[in-house]
Amino acid sequence: MKKILLVLLSISSSISCSSDDNNDQISQVLVPDNYSFQRAGNNTVSFLGQTTRLNMAVELKDALGDPSKTETELNAMYLSGTGFSSDELNNSGKNLGGKTASYGGSTTAKQYFTDWIIEVTGVVFPAWNMDASEGIPGLYTDEGGSGRSVRINGKGLEIDQAFTKGLIGALAADQIINGYLSSAKLDSGTNIEDNNNNVLVEDKPYTTMEHFWDEGFGYLYGKEVDITSPTLETGDVLLNYYLNSLNKNESYTGIAKVIYDAFVHGRAAIVAKNYTVRDAQAKLIKVNLSKVIGDKAAHYLRAGVSSFEAGNKADAFHFLSEAYGFILSLQFTQKEDGNPYLSNSEVTEKLESLMAGNGFWDRTNVELIAMADEIDAATGLVTK
Repeated sequence: MKKILLVLLSISSSISCSSDDNNDQISQVLVPDNYSFQRAGNNTVSFLGQTTRLNMAVELKDALGDPSKTETELNAMYLSGTGFSSDELNNSGKNLGGKTASYGGSTTAKQYFTDWIIEVTGVVFPAWNMDASEGIPGLYTDEGGSGRSVRINGKGLEIDQAFTKGLIGALAADQIINGYLSSAKLDSGTNIEDNNNNVLVEDKPYTTMEHFWDEGFGYLYGKEVDITSPTLETGDVLLNYYLNSLNKNESYTGIAKVIYDAFVHGRAAIVAKNYTVRDAQAKLIKVNLSKVIGDKAAHYLRAGVSSFEAGNKADAFHFLSEAYGFILSLQFTQKEDGNPYLSNSEVTEKLESLMAGNGFWDRTNVELIAMADEIDAATGLVTK
C-alpha cells in the first residue's frame, strides 16, 4: 500500500490574520494501488446488486430486438426483474425499472422507457419484415454503402438503441452521479457516525458508507472480470464501454485512469474518515464521467449527418437513435457547478424537436449540426 499526500486548499471568504482562519487542510490518506480494501483480512468491497442489474440490462437489450417478445414479457424483465435466461437473475429480487431515473431528471424521464416497450412490441415487432418508409414502421436497408438494416418506428427511431443508450444515463450514470456518490446518500442517517466508529452493517465486513461507495463503483465496473485491472470492454449496453471509447479519443486520453483512481482514492478516504477528500474525488468522478454522455450525444448527431451526406440513411437512423438515447441521458450528468449539462425540460425540448413531423425522415443536416453545436456549448466539449 502506498501513501499519497492529498493537499486540499480552500480559501476563506473573510479576511483575517488569525491562524484559525487558515483553511489549508493537509490530509494523509493511505491509498492502495487499485480497488482492493480489507478489514481484518476480509474483503470489504461488495456490489453484487449492481452486477446483477448490468447483466439484466445486457439481456434486455437483446430482448428489445426479439420480435417474439411480448409487452408483458419485456415489462417483466424491466419492471419485475423476471423472465431472464438464468435463475440467478430471476431470483435476485432486483430490477431495472425501480433504479431508472431515481435521482436526476424527473418522472417524465421514466416514462420514455415504459412507452418504448409498448411501442416496440405494438408497432415495430408487428412490422418486423415490412418495408419502412416515412411514417411507416418496419425494416429499412441501405442498398449501397454500409448495407446496414434497421428496424424502426414510423419516425425512423430504433427503439432498442434509444432505450439502451438512455439507460446508460438514467440507470448507470444517475445511480453513480446523483445517487451513491452524493453527500445526501453517503451521509444519510447515522452513516458518518457509524463510519467514524467502524460500525459495520449486520453480518457484513463493511460500513454503510463504504458499501454505498462500492455500489456506485459497481455501476461502472460491475461486469469486470478483475476490478483491480479493469479493461472496460464488456458490451455496448454499458457505460464503461463508452468510457473506453472516449479514452481512446486523443482529446480524452487518460480519462479512464482519472476516474478509476478517483474511485480508489475516494474509497480510501472513507476508510480514513476524511470526507473532504472523499467529496473531492466524488466530484472528479462525476465531472469526468459526465463527459462520456456529453461527447456521445453530440458525436452521434454528427455521425448521423455524415451518414445522410454519404447516402446511408439506415446508418443515419441508427446513429441518430443512439444520439436520442444519449440526449435523454444528459439530464443525469453533472458539471463543475453541480448542475446537469441540460435540465429535464431542455432535454425534452430537444427530443421533441428530433421527433417533430416524421422524425428523423424530416431532419435536415443544418438542424442536426445546430443541435450538436448547442450540446457542445452546454457541455464545454468539442466533438467531432
